[in-house]
Amino acid sequence: MGGARARVPVGLLCLLLVAGCGTDDAAPTGDGAPVTAAGFLATYVDDDGRVVRRDQGGDTVSEGQAYAMLIALTADDQETFDRVWGWTRDHLTRDDGLFSWHWADGAVVDEPSASDAEVDMARALLLAGDAWGGDYRDQAVALGGAVLDHLTVEVPAGRLLVAGQWATEAPYTFNPSYVSPVATAMLAEASGDPRWAELEAGSRAALASLPGDQLPPDWAEVGTDGVARATGSPDGSAPPAYSYDAARLPLRLAESCVEDDTRLAASVAALVARHDGDPVARYDLQGAPQSDDASPLVTMAQAAGLAAGGDTEAARSAVAAARDQQRASPTYYGDAWTVLAPALLTDPDLGGCPPLG
Repeated sequence: MGGARARVPVGLLCLLLVAGCGTDDAAPTGDGAPVTAAGFLATYVDDDGRVVRRDQGGDTVSEGQAYAMLIALTADDQETFDRVWGWTRDHLTRDDGLFSWHWADGAVVDEPSASDAEVDMARALLLAGDAWGGDYRDQAVALGGAVLDHLTVEVPAGRLLVAGQWATEAPYTFNPSYVSPVATAMLAEASGDPRWAELEAGSRAALASLPGDQLPPDWAEVGTDGVARATGSPDGSAPPAYSYDAARLPLRLAESCVEDDTRLAASVAALVARHDGDPVARYDLQGAPQSDDASPLVTMAQAAGLAAGGDTEAARSAVAAARDQQRASPTYYGDAWTVLAPALLTDPDLGGCPPLG
């Protein structure tokens, strides 16, 4: 990542797609217009920097704080970035330098971390340092060190990012969609810590151990042998599936600069595409649809896999379809990924090798 770089406005890059990301002249969601970066921030970020899940009871999760930081970067909005990061530090900071994942009704209600949030925040801080200078980069390296210290475990192939502090005893609870090759590579370069290379190797090995003829699961367990096995949700409320968690994986893999990662993203899209019709919100691991509902995230994931496989025309069509789905039914989660996904797929200033950039 080196030093500061001139940023290309993501809106220009998104003209490669059908409708553009619309970071300018934004309006809040819910008015029939496509969600934009500035519109997401205006709708979901309170004045104090808290990201509010308005469709889920008004609570806050660390993941949402991380998404807003990344979205503020795409809008070149340092003021909102700083408000979101400041609220996160003031209200979610743990003694180990990580962040509690769930806040509601004025207080933290669940203290452990959700490790994807920390990785996404660290990436956002590195990018903020490139864009705006300051001490963001040092904060990113410190946060990354806390992730390595408290949220990873050693496995035969290297190191594994577990779901949270509660998951550090074998079998380890593993969320495949928390794997972010671009963030890992950026943090390795920024910090010089060899454990990031170990994490890259262990994560890639865990993903490769999943059955190649199945979709990646929302949740898995990894034994001391480093082999991942699909499971239901940690609380037992849902069986193994490819849905609102796992669909983030093709997006994270499609922007990778490593061919093995992009090949896996393309294979996920191929498994989904075996069934006619638009993508749906939930599939079993064999690829059979388990829902009639649409999901902008799952459709954006399909766009990512198609782009990774070289079918840019179909990828752009899928992006347009996801935007239509978001307009029809705006939600915090769908809105976030309707903004983030095109940025990851088009903007090289986010640190990766975007397939539509």
